[in-house]
Amino acid sequence: MMGSRFSVGIDLGTTNSVVAFAPLPEDGKQAEPDVQLLPIPQLIAPGQIETRFSLPSFLYLPRGAECESLVTPLVQDPAAGIAGDFARRQSAENPQRVVVAAKSWLCHGSAGRTEAVLPWQSPPEVPKVSAFECTRRFLAHLVAAWHQAHPEAPLPEQQVVLTVPASFDPAARELTRQAAIEAGLPDHFVLLEEPQAAVYRWLASRVQDWRSELSAGDVLLVVDVGGGTTDLTLVSVEEVDGELHLQRLAVGNHLLLGGDNMDLALAHHVGTQLQQQGHDLDPWQSVSLWHACRDAKEKLLSAGGDQEHTISVLGRGSSLIGGTISTQLTGDEARRLIVDGFFPECDASDRPQRQVVSGFQDIGLPYEADPAITKQVAAFLADHADTVAPTEQEGGKARAVAPSHLLFNGGVFRSETLRFRMGQVISGWCETPPTVLGGPEDLDSAVALGAAYYGWSKHTGGIRIRGGTARSYYIGIETAGLAIPGAPRPLRALCVAPQGMEEGSEAEVPGKEVGLVVGSPARFRFFASSKRGEDVVGTQLDRWASDELVESEPMELTLTRESAGDEPFVPVRFVSRVTELGMFELWCHSTRSDDQWKMEFSVRDEQ
Repeated sequence: MMGSRFSVGIDLGTTNSVVAFAPLPEDGKQAEPDVQLLPIPQLIAPGQIETRFSLPSFLYLPRGAECESLVTPLVQDPAAGIAGDFARRQSAENPQRVVVAAKSWLCHGSAGRTEAVLPWQSPPEVPKVSAFECTRRFLAHLVAAWHQAHPEAPLPEQQVVLTVPASFDPAARELTRQAAIEAGLPDHFVLLEEPQAAVYRWLASRVQDWRSELSAGDVLLVVDVGGGTTDLTLVSVEEVDGELHLQRLAVGNHLLLGGDNMDLALAHHVGTQLQQQGHDLDPWQSVSLWHACRDAKEKLLSAGGDQEHTISVLGRGSSLIGGTISTQLTGDEARRLIVDGFFPECDASDRPQRQVVSGFQDIGLPYEADPAITKQVAAFLADHADTVAPTEQEGGKARAVAPSHLLFNGGVFRSETLRFRMGQVISGWCETPPTVLGGPEDLDSAVALGAAYYGWSKHTGGIRIRGGTARSYYIGIETAGLAIPGAPRPLRALCVAPQGMEEGSEAEVPGKEVGLVVGSPARFRFFASSKRGEDVVGTQLDRWASDELVESEPMELTLTRESAGDEPFVPVRFVSRVTELGMFELWCHSTRSDDQWKMEFSVRDEQ
């Protein structure tokens, strides 16, 4: 943005949120950026405010009697919810009043995006908020922290880069964009994929010599395992006119698999121990145990961490102290449960298991059935083998990408044990073991630092990761036919934006006219695919595998027109466009009049 003084990178994390910034040179030229972290004031205890370099992504909804003691210059209205360190502490003591994993709920279409249902399954007396509202409140807290530190540089006037998971669907991206604008971010801010931000962080640490570590033809695999999600991305190194360029090749599906699952595994283990000691935990004590195990994991798996950790859960009787239940968890137990459970040794041909599930399911977050991250990576590399080097499969066996370099990101990989196991397994699939880039120094802040560096690089004309849209996008068209009781009409999918469609470009969609429903409510269905990279604009699919196309949140709209007649629909042709700001626009042009309609959502994947 013209006139901006800073590039500001915001990592809105599932577990922690971080803000980084870099001053922008006035002349547009600067050899190296000065990227820093923003201290974030937050409530630590009643009446006590301290700064941290991260804001825990937890929202505590206090009881009415507590609110008076929680009023501070930072928190004017505690009843609206308190974000940060205090909320995180309350997650173990009052789990029914703390919203966790709001970011994961934001991409969950069944419930929770905009409905006030969180904390999920909390008692009726607990006030509820939506994932959208939580996101807005977290971002509003970060905006306030920026303005307190830099009152001379209002955030709406800066170059702001907000990160999202590479696997976020268009609806989740759009809701994130709306929440950010309502929280005080400029409407021109940029969305950037988290794995790419991690790559930018590595580039920032190698501004002058990254080309000495990467060569044309190299393929970089980014494995990003955070608190709630696992994100996988492939980036290739290409030579154009004698210069090396980075090209994003593929992103993985949205995997609700991360540190939260590991905490739950430890909680299950400890809960079994407590049961053997004669302690049966009720549901909310079990949730409290889950949060207590998060602290234990971080202490036991960190470099030079504790060898043993005491885990305590408050009793439910009148004497809370006397009723406290405690047990011990050792570092060896934690490593065994997490390393072997989430990073098992496996072959490149192994795949995540699809478990047979009960016909009746509790509505909640759709966590992965198989927690083996190594198998998820194996499946991802096999799915995108032809994206990297299209060839025929040999002997009926699926090929897999053999990355030349690895980049780990996410707080989970602070553990040297987990980094070593993940690298060891992938190396076993490759003739030449891949080179691991970077280190564990700033895994908690790498995404925010990389986002700030991206904004700085964009301002100064530095290195960019290119690749257009990460997925191909499709609209669902209901086919004509006789009505059959109980059977929906068949649906075909029309590709309206191919994978790799560049920002600032548009394309007319060839094919026959399609009827657009006007004058009455209609549901418009959209699909995306990270696997069908060969499809072009106008490709029509009559059938597809269940994992090839993923349906996004449908749009419920009533379209009108000034020249509307009695016809229930009008014939249209489509023009798709990806704007410079990363918005995908589908224009529907009537073939009988000048009427036109636009549907849009954010698909920005990289800048």
